[in-house]
Amino acid sequence: MRYPKFLSRGGTIGFLAPSFGCNIEPYRTAFDHAVKKWQGMGYRTVFGPNCYAGEGIGISNTPEKCAREVMEMFLSKEAGCLISCGGGELMCEVLPYVDFSKLAEAEPKWYMGYSDNTNLTYLLATLADTASVYGPCAPSFGMEPWHEALADAFGILMGQDAAERDTEKAGDGRNGSERISAGCRAVVHGYEMWEKESLKSEENPLAPYNLTEKRSIRSYLGRESVSGDLRFQGRLLGGCLDCLVNLLGTRFDRTREFTERYREDGIIWFLEACDLNVFAIRRGLWQMEEAGWLSNVKGFLIGRPANGEAMMGLDAYGAVLEVAGRKNVPVIMDVDLGHLPPMMPVVVGSMADVAVHGNDIRIEMRYV
Repeated sequence: MRYPKFLSRGGTIGFLAPSFGCNIEPYRTAFDHAVKKWQGMGYRTVFGPNCYAGEGIGISNTPEKCAREVMEMFLSKEAGCLISCGGGELMCEVLPYVDFSKLAEAEPKWYMGYSDNTNLTYLLATLADTASVYGPCAPSFGMEPWHEALADAFGILMGQDAAERDTEKAGDGRNGSERISAGCRAVVHGYEMWEKESLKSEENPLAPYNLTEKRSIRSYLGRESVSGDLRFQGRLLGGCLDCLVNLLGTRFDRTREFTERYREDGIIWFLEACDLNVFAIRRGLWQMEEAGWLSNVKGFLIGRPANGEAMMGLDAYGAVLEVAGRKNVPVIMDVDLGHLPPMMPVVVGSMADVAVHGNDIRIEMRYV
């Protein structure tokens, strides 16, 4: 697995829009404010041609133009890391025009985004053996003030974990290049509260997360509920299930080869869903199982589903456990991942040590 260099202090952050661009409110104002915040922190910024575009269907521009932006931003030496401008609907249509063989040969560069960006974060790992960050898109960083999850996500790009940021605040003057030589891991923890209904709007584009719900994760070993501690390790792979089942069986599906290549490590699948209802989630996991994706699995991290209401006697837990429970491995549900923020940033392709203690979760991601 290839890991990019960390963003140095005062380095250049690049932005691109292979899915939606920031052409409408509240995303445009939030994105502009995020850029001003980074510039105020001393970072330089560079923009792909589609960042403010709204010419495409479900994405910022035509698939060809979006792919051209991806290739140019990844192959350019200008930006030290890349952050997506947003999620969307049809980023899959960009993929035929992306040259993953060139991305596999080029110097790796951090890319961060989630939701529709699964089409890139997942394929960077499985097609190019390149790690990426499944984490917030650029407009989220425009909120005032930043939530801890945003500091965690940006810290990963810089090669800092929370302990290092605390040390820096206390006066340790280590710079980015020193962290590059020493940085070999990232550690994230779950957050106490989460947002069920957002307050962000055209009139209030910089609203912070509306934290009204207490986190309550559920742990299982197979299908049996577990109240004690659980620890497991494996290589992180996953993203938005809506996108993953769409990739399954296409010419971009090299998942079985990936899981075989890293069979000694085993795979921890992290999954979350946006539009899929509970039956679609269950069907998606069935597809993954029948396609051989779940071989060598060591555990599951399942985010809160954005559309997880029970239907016809099936709830979100039954939707997952019907398949995941057969594997007799840890299944941790309602984790801080995905569309109901805050979300723990996850380094796709990294080797993870997961520790669950009651309602607390800690993920140490090692860059090996």
